[in-house]
Amino acid sequence: MPVDKKQPIPSVWTRPQRRKREQPALSRSQIVAEAVRLLDEEGIDALSLRRLGTRLNAGATSFYSHVTNKDELIELVVDEVYGEIEVPDAEGREGWRGAAGGCADSLRAAMLRHPWMASVLGGVGAAYLGPNMMRISEAMVGMFRTAGFPADEADAAVSTLTAYVIGMAVSEAAWLTLLARGGESEQEWMERLLPAAEEAAQGHPQLQEQYAALREKDPRETRDAKFAYGLQRVLDGLAVRIDRTGG
Repeated sequence: MPVDKKQPIPSVWTRPQRRKREQPALSRSQIVAEAVRLLDEEGIDALSLRRLGTRLNAGATSFYSHVTNKDELIELVVDEVYGEIEVPDAEGREGWRGAAGGCADSLRAAMLRHPWMASVLGGVGAAYLGPNMMRISEAMVGMFRTAGFPADEADAAVSTLTAYVIGMAVSEAAWLTLLARGGESEQEWMERLLPAAEEAAQGHPQLQEQYAALREKDPRETRDAKFAYGLQRVLDGLAVRIDRTGG
């Protein structure tokens, strides 16, 4: 598709709005809400404007003023999910760690509610310019500024935290999607996997010990604990940096 040089970057957020000769039958919010439902039910491979139009009982002209292609639609649904994320108020310099942890938990939870997010985050336009992403970014930068980070480091701190969360959540989402396709629960999968893993670990006593311990644990609780452990270590590192900068 040729690049529109009048548009700063190819994004639904920078494209000039088309003139509406008449009130469209569908609102942008209706289109986006149904697209999210389609993605949650059937995954990213099922998403198309044609499929969405069928679900909404609407033709292509109903979408025209709101979204012109699949890439724009993905930008919209991603920002819609970001609208579910909460950034708690740090309530002063000493509260930054709890606020950062709450934000991280909220981001992870949103991604696990919508596992298809894992496959699109790397390709959502050239920038995240949606209103919900702007709200979250502003709040997180403010949180780290309040914590004591200098202005030129606050954004890097945000990137460090979100990179950890997204990295972990992408792996979890892929795992949960695989399970859903196979129709198995995490517990059922682990019950089938562990005997083979224990057999493969013969001669590796530390791995044998770890696998044996997993028999007594709920797989979801194990995932939660691993995420929480890594999150606290990331926050430990950020706290050290705050101390060194005199924050």
